[in-house]
Amino acid sequence: MTQILFIRHGETAWNRIKRIQGHIDIPLAGSGIEQAQLLGARFAHERQAGARLDAIWSSDLMRAQQTAQPIAEALGLSPQLTEGLRERNYGAFQGHDSDEIADRFPDEYAHWQTRDPGFAPPEGESQRAFYHRVLHALEPILAKHPDGRIACVAHGGVLDCIYRFANGLALDAPRAWPLLNTSVNVVDFERDGAATQARVLAWGDIAHLPNASADDSLKRTPEASR
Repeated sequence: MTQILFIRHGETAWNRIKRIQGHIDIPLAGSGIEQAQLLGARFAHERQAGARLDAIWSSDLMRAQQTAQPIAEALGLSPQLTEGLRERNYGAFQGHDSDEIADRFPDEYAHWQTRDPGFAPPEGESQRAFYHRVLHALEPILAKHPDGRIACVAHGGVLDCIYRFANGLALDAPRAWPLLNTSVNVVDFERDGAATQARVLAWGDIAHLPNASADDSLKRTPEASR
């Protein structure tokens, strides 16, 4: 069995205003750096209490790497980077918020809102392709740590794929679970030949943060507009 602690990156400026990042390499905001430091302190404390972490894997995008670094420094580990744990590629939607997308790409926006897993934004990636890309990226990680306890620092969309896989949920099912900045989400993986099963042990844990953490929502709010 392999236990993976999936961690969403810290807050970015684009998270605050609900602008889609996708593969655009946005750094953490000051608040996100602070969240990452608190996360690193949490892991240092847990190590002192006897918890082990064998490795840290991270998306190669800057916001994930910056989140992984304080954990790595606290534990004396070097993050191992993989493109496979990147956020979904939203193509032409990247750099825009949902209102701008509706204005610039009305037909594509309408299709996107149907939750069709096969829909891909122009020059982007469908939810179905993204889901399979994430699961495929996990295969070598699980193979490398067959009895390990590791962390994977990634993105809200990646965590969403993992939750759906572990719970057998359809890709077009509405999301009813949180995807919080620097949350710790614990999943056990059992491999039996070519088959892999996953079980969620804990989800949305932000005990290291003094305040609430933002969810990975693309819906603009009055607060996000300011």
